[in-house]
Amino acid sequence: MNLRRFHYASTDSTSERAFAALAMGKARHGDVHVADAQTAGHGRFGRPWHSPADEGLYLSVILLPPAPPWHPGAVTVAASLAVHDAATELGLRGAWIDWPNDVMVGDAKLAGVLVETRGLDPKHPHFVVGLGVNVRQRAFPPELAAARGVTSLALQGLDRDVPSVERKVLECLSRRVEQIDSTPAELEVDFVHATGLANRDVRVRVGETEELGRFAGFSFTAGLLLHFAGGREKRLPIEFVRAVERL
Repeated sequence: MNLRRFHYASTDSTSERAFAALAMGKARHGDVHVADAQTAGHGRFGRPWHSPADEGLYLSVILLPPAPPWHPGAVTVAASLAVHDAATELGLRGAWIDWPNDVMVGDAKLAGVLVETRGLDPKHPHFVVGLGVNVRQRAFPPELAAARGVTSLALQGLDRDVPSVERKVLECLSRRVEQIDSTPAELEVDFVHATGLANRDVRVRVGETEELGRFAGFSFTAGLLLHFAGGREKRLPIEFVRAVERL
């Protein structure tokens, strides 16, 4: 990707800045909106993303693929793998992906990915990929730490500055985005490997319902394949899968 960088000392949300550029017709494929701090960063389901100044990587990348649009699941997978790749290449060990978009170390969250599109026009598809990576934090607000385990590269023993993490993440993202067109099957295989779900018993939340079975396959077009006792199987479209939990 030919990246064009827009930097903010502080902003509400880098994804909101990206969508504003799209609305004004000023956006290009590969534009990067990055901030030292955010006042209204958010993740899936509107959850707030803690964004203190100069301690984490907060950026959003605009993707304008050719029509027909990419499968949204492919973009999320590519972005999640890019952050996983970057953390690993920076020296982190034991990172894994919690379906579909959280990069974890053990039971603690290191990074999150949120892919959004608003008013998708098949003739002019667009995606905004929001990425948040905890880099230098040594402590987190008590209410955040109480909600779930959370960690940073620093807490994992890696002394990295935010600009170096940004460079590595964007390098990996460019590589993974290219695979959406060139080798999507490799994305699918790498994603399953990074989640550690292959042949595991899982609980899948689909809308307001749950399915219990054995994870038996995954593809962007065919969805998630579950095997059940007695040889029965079922495919679940990934756009409706809210979570996949190991049992």
